[in-house]
Amino acid sequence: MAVSQAFLPGPTHEPTGPLMEPLPCTRSLAEGFLEEELRLNAELRQLQFPEPVGVIYNPVDYAWEPHSNYVTRYCQGPKEVLFLGMNPGPFGMAQTGVPFGEVNVVRDWLGVGGSVRTPPQEHPKRPVLGLECTQSEVSGARFWGLFRALCGQPHVFFRHCFVHNLCPLLFLAPSGRNLTPAELPAKQREQLLMICDAALCRQVQLLGVRLVVGVGRLAEQRARRALAGLSPEVQVEGLLHPSPRSPQANKGWEAAARERLQELGLLPLLTSECPARSSTP
Repeated sequence: MAVSQAFLPGPTHEPTGPLMEPLPCTRSLAEGFLEEELRLNAELRQLQFPEPVGVIYNPVDYAWEPHSNYVTRYCQGPKEVLFLGMNPGPFGMAQTGVPFGEVNVVRDWLGVGGSVRTPPQEHPKRPVLGLECTQSEVSGARFWGLFRALCGQPHVFFRHCFVHNLCPLLFLAPSGRNLTPAELPAKQREQLLMICDAALCRQVQLLGVRLVVGVGRLAEQRARRALAGLSPEVQVEGLLHPSPRSPQANKGWEAAARERLQELGLLPLLTSECPARSSTP
């Protein structure tokens, strides 16, 4: 018999502290983005997920400090390009609060830090250790390693680009196995993704994104569906996911990704010579 598994959130986070105080006349782009994420969290708390889901992690909640550090530091102006992942991995964003957030990259290259609390429900086979986690996420190491090689410094990448996940939730089976959204029961999967699609539309419009690059087929497909008919039009393309479970990625993901970035005309944006986009018309 299927057992209903509610998503049990931690304490609700309201914007606090000097980085989150409302400005007298307007809010910053980062503050607006974080507010959209809090809105999405509130909407997702209303959902329930039956078997095969055993435990749900939401690092935007329990890893709020490093997550908000990442957004505040690197989402300071409009973005030409949004690289869109699907949802957190157990050794990446689930530990650090950063999309594709392999611990060493987050700490040593992105310079993101902050305390990470224990999730309300923690699977004994998937402990959350934050930046003390010694398990490297291959996907994140490949993804950020490419942009580190291309850009040299984080500010070069983030002048034009940002990285975000469509869904903030990590789903674990009772065994501790990672469940992708595609493995959820159809009704609950569609409820989840419709909410995330609507949030993506708001986020893309807020950032002024012109191109969304879905990292992996599912992220690309959902972005195409979510953003169809959006005005002004947003282009959606795909990039091979760097997962070690992908035989194609294991044959040489970095070379394939560089070729794809070249096809999309993005390599000039990832060099120090290309000026940042102005935040005013």
